[in-house]
Amino acid sequence: MSELPYAYGAPPLTAQLRATPEDFQVEELLGYEADGEGEHAMLWVEKRGANTDWVGRELAKFAEVSPVGVGFAGMKDRHAVTRQAFTVQLAGKPDPDWSVFPHAEVRVLAATRHKRKLKRGALRGNRFVIVLRNAQGDRDAVERVLQQIATRGVPNYFGEQRFGREGSNIAQARAMFGGKRVDRDKRSFLLSAARSHIFNAVLAERVERDAWDKPLEGEIWSLAGSRSWFGPEPFDATLADRVARGDIHPSGPLWGQGDTPAQGPAAEVENAVAAANQDLADGLVAARMDQERRALRLLPTDLKWRWLDEDALELSFELPAGAYATVVVRELAVV
Repeated sequence: MSELPYAYGAPPLTAQLRATPEDFQVEELLGYEADGEGEHAMLWVEKRGANTDWVGRELAKFAEVSPVGVGFAGMKDRHAVTRQAFTVQLAGKPDPDWSVFPHAEVRVLAATRHKRKLKRGALRGNRFVIVLRNAQGDRDAVERVLQQIATRGVPNYFGEQRFGREGSNIAQARAMFGGKRVDRDKRSFLLSAARSHIFNAVLAERVERDAWDKPLEGEIWSLAGSRSWFGPEPFDATLADRVARGDIHPSGPLWGQGDTPAQGPAAEVENAVAAANQDLADGLVAARMDQERRALRLLPTDLKWRWLDEDALELSFELPAGAYATVVVRELAVV
């Protein structure tokens, strides 16, 4: 991630991120309420320093059900305090006493009934409260960058979590495409990492051209809050207004079979990056992944900030599902 270009020049701060789990707080925004009835218990769970998959398995063990009966909408950071929903299928069974769940780092804050198992990705977004400790730098420059982020957003890079320790998932993806056998779950993870690597490389080129939040000729547009896209079509006042309102964003490829739908200079960038990563692009095609799109621009909403003391800066903002808080922080601080 340190090699990817910044939208606003070198970050004005150096700081410490996640000095404690409480310095990185995440609250899931589902965008809907529990049904109030059904065979699933929908739980609102707070966890500290715990892995989402592990919490799911422990909930299943406590309720004496199979782990496949547990659902959640999104993976949440381990080194954090996070609040998110889980469902536990209790067909024909009463709710256990969730208040005595036997792990100090996990609390079940509320429980109600729901008709359906939570599915991955079935959420509107996440709310973050992040504290940067030992922050050193020019406060005036920090203010300028934060104002720019509030107005223009940040490049919508995939975060380092997608790529594994020291980026090892890309090397593993290349080995898999070269014939190494991997299990089904790991295969899915490595395919996602390969697509993310190509996307980040396209976005990096667009950032270098200062064209990550404005169109190139032949642009494909991503609709905010959805996976839908359209274009290319001539850029006019109507499209310009929609870009300014955050209703649409320039998009980049999630690589797969077939040609990129972009045309002209936008397509030239995407095809050049794919050619530079030919083994990954060919592997994704061989895996029958479809061409999809992802917004190049990420607009944090309700962005607020305050200095807690001389060297502690608190940020709070909301992001849509699939976006990374760390790519907001990286424009502001080297951590």
